[in-house]
Amino acid sequence: MEFKIYQNDAIEMARNEMKEAGYTELTTPDEVNDVMKQDGMTLVFINSVCGCAGSIARPAATSSIHYDKRPDHLVTVFAGQDKEATAEARKYFGGNPPSSPSMALLKDGELIEMLHRQDIEGSTPISVIMKLQSLFDQHCEEI
Repeated sequence: MEFKIYQNDAIEMARNEMKEAGYTELTTPDEVNDVMKQDGMTLVFINSVCGCAGSIARPAATSSIHYDKRPDHLVTVFAGQDKEATAEARKYFGGNPPSSPSMALLKDGELIEMLHRQDIEGSTPISVIMKLQSLFDQHCEEI
């Protein structure tokens, strides 16, 4: 019973961290499809409760957007929690295998680049921030 309470707290904290940073949480397939129909650049963060999500991926995803260039839309889905929304988001990732945490940059719903768990795990938050901001430099407009 106590583990379940701890797990729920960890999930809620992980969700709130992204929402407080300005990411829109998508919990249904319809919400995912509505976002993907929008014009412009979209950063999709696949959230997770694993250690590399909390210590590397979420800090990088939340810090990287404080930059001269950034995507028009910031969204997140939660792997293992909002399963249908996550599965729908992954349909837009061009056949890339499921990976969480991960980040995908899309233009008009088409995949531009993806950072997989293997690109995150074992890295530092700063190195992932630099990868993201390099993608923003290449593909996003100044804000």
